[in-house]
Amino acid sequence: MDSKHNQPTPYTYAGAGVSIETGNALVRAIAPLARATRRPGADADLGGFGGFFDLKAAGFNDPLLVAANDGVGTKLKLAIESGKHDGVGIDLVAMCANDLIVQGAEPLFFLDYYATGKLDNDVATEVVASIAEGCKQAGCALIGGETAEMPGMYSDGDYDLAGFCVGAVERDQVLTADKVAAGDVILGLASSGVHSNGFSLVRRLAADKGWKLDRPALFDQNILLIDALMAPTRIYVKSLLPLVKTGQIHALAHITGGGLLENIPRILPKALHAHIDADAWAQPRLMAFLQAQGNIEPEEMARTFNCGIGMAVVVAEADADAVTAALETAGETVFRIGHIAAGDKGCTVTGSTETWSAMGAWSATHNA
Repeated sequence: MDSKHNQPTPYTYAGAGVSIETGNALVRAIAPLARATRRPGADADLGGFGGFFDLKAAGFNDPLLVAANDGVGTKLKLAIESGKHDGVGIDLVAMCANDLIVQGAEPLFFLDYYATGKLDNDVATEVVASIAEGCKQAGCALIGGETAEMPGMYSDGDYDLAGFCVGAVERDQVLTADKVAAGDVILGLASSGVHSNGFSLVRRLAADKGWKLDRPALFDQNILLIDALMAPTRIYVKSLLPLVKTGQIHALAHITGGGLLENIPRILPKALHAHIDADAWAQPRLMAFLQAQGNIEPEEMARTFNCGIGMAVVVAEADADAVTAALETAGETVFRIGHIAAGDKGCTVTGSTETWSAMGAWSATHNA
């Protein structure tokens, strides 16, 4: 009798839920996507143990390196539930690259971390393709990443994302709080939607109010509600970088979690206060919809959502018109939303019923 018949079935990694072949197939599929993000300093080839970047080839003389990492948050739950994965990679890059430009740094290269219980190459390829698109928009190279297949760690179909971006800025071009002065003007660059913050509240509203995400939005019959909510975060790097290099920009604030109230004070020195006039721009219909659906207090709106402003730009009064014109030429929608004045470090946002809602005039202040 053949003794092999008495042997127990051999254990394999694939039998435990991890397929090395599936992972290798994914690397082969995404390699062309990474190569498409090549830029001076990086060749964007995948497969090694690390990615190289040549600062000299990128044209820097006396650079400081700046690093940022972030995720997409619970917006991923909507992506997974709706099957819309083609924008979350842009969100991932945006959350990192926009945090670099506010310090004056040019994003150079990006690495991603994709974790899931069981690898679905179609979904993973769609996600990585959107990461590559985000890298193109930010002007950085996708030089590597990690795909982790971890059975038991995630529910079926779930995945998580993290991104890591490194940029560089010439030492004399770093944006610091000491460049901000009383009398400076605050310009606001329009957001493309909710971006990637506040989605725990968005998802709670969707569940409690029974939103039909696959139906046209109540505030815009030309777009599905899910598409309005999933609009990728706008990447402001290419429009802002030339102005940063001219020295015309004193400071930048990326309006993410914490909204206008929490993020603008981060770029101010101790003795200056930011004053924002919410009547300076029309609240986007999506934001008005969220506020009305949740009966959200204006101060909560200004601390949770970007309220239509994705980036705040601080410039001297004398440069405000020229910077506005340059940003508009670069494709941005620009509003003059406030000014810097002497006072305790912080931010005050004031508005009227015409701008925010039918909830009355309001004033919200945050001191840092």
